[in-house]
Amino acid sequence: MTRPLLLTGYEPFGDHERNPTAEVARELDGEEIAGHEVIGAVLPVEFDSAGEEMRERIERHDPKVVLATGLAAGRAGVSVERVGVNVAECAGVPDNADAEPRNERIRDGDAAAYFATLPVVSVVEALLDADIPARVSNTAGTHCCNNVLYRTRAYVEREGLDVPIGFVHLPLTPEQAAAKARDGEATAGSELPPSLPLELQTAAVRKALEVTVEES
Repeated sequence: MTRPLLLTGYEPFGDHERNPTAEVARELDGEEIAGHEVIGAVLPVEFDSAGEEMRERIERHDPKVVLATGLAAGRAGVSVERVGVNVAECAGVPDNADAEPRNERIRDGDAAAYFATLPVVSVVEALLDADIPARVSNTAGTHCCNNVLYRTRAYVEREGLDVPIGFVHLPLTPEQAAAKARDGEATAGSELPPSLPLELQTAAVRKALEVTVEES
């Protein structure tokens, strides 16, 4: 039996009533990609529990690839993260458990940063070849997205597991961008948030998994 591909998104948080990453994870759950079944899951937007839930899923499923995704409202396309840093900083946005870490270390005494082991550049090149706007990102921020990337890579490093780990940030959907514009000052000339249709976001994640399997 082939090992599955573990794909995670996040639940809605803050002022976002939807989170496209959760919808992508649910859409691809059970799909076969590059000969492997996708296990799609939705993580809580909580500093303390998301990384632990990811660790439990890795132990349970022994995946061939682990790809986490998160929402980055304001980014214009797909961002494939290169590195997770050992910092938890809410920057004024509490998680869904009302935690507000400030300039904390995710793991005291551990590495300052871990590189993603997903083939970052190859994934971006494949997305661009498929006409999906994408880029390499050198910062996953300091909120829950960075937290789960760092914790997952640290866990895999400690356990000596042979599994590529990566994180992809996805933008708003057009519907979300329109809702924000309606709530803002769009009719008075304010900025419109960038967005990407959910179908393209799903295609991007599918392609990222395909490329990672091919290169692993």
